[in-house]
Amino acid sequence: MIAIGSDHGGFDLKQKVMAHLQERGLEYKDYGCADKSSCDYPVYGAAVAKAVASGKCDRGIVICTTGIGISITANKVKGIRCALCGDPVSARLTREHNDANVLAMGASIIGESVALNIVDIFLDTEFSGVERHQRRVDLIEQC
Repeated sequence: MIAIGSDHGGFDLKQKVMAHLQERGLEYKDYGCADKSSCDYPVYGAAVAKAVASGKCDRGIVICTTGIGISITANKVKGIRCALCGDPVSARLTREHNDANVLAMGASIIGESVALNIVDIFLDTEFSGVERHQRRVDLIEQC
């Protein structure tokens, strides 16, 4: 199960990502927001992060205008490694090296086709498990 959430600035892209997940046959839960009315990204970033940290969902996707604020919020939740990705290489490497469990994107920074490519790579790439990467993830978790 994938947790997904956005503020008003990420709402349109979130809708496109959810349609894409549905096309792929992937289950997701929408943690809001419900429309393009002005709202506060920390509410939705935290909801997604808590769903992932609790084990309710395996991974998360959060979207705001830049991706910055919502990624900062998600990373405040213990056990979350949220990566703000604007390109496919970063999406692949954050999974392989950092075992990131939440993806953040900026709706005004990247276009739809790039975003959907990033989502696919993030969801389809496994953590490498290489010792040096595992050691670093363990150190992150100790912070």
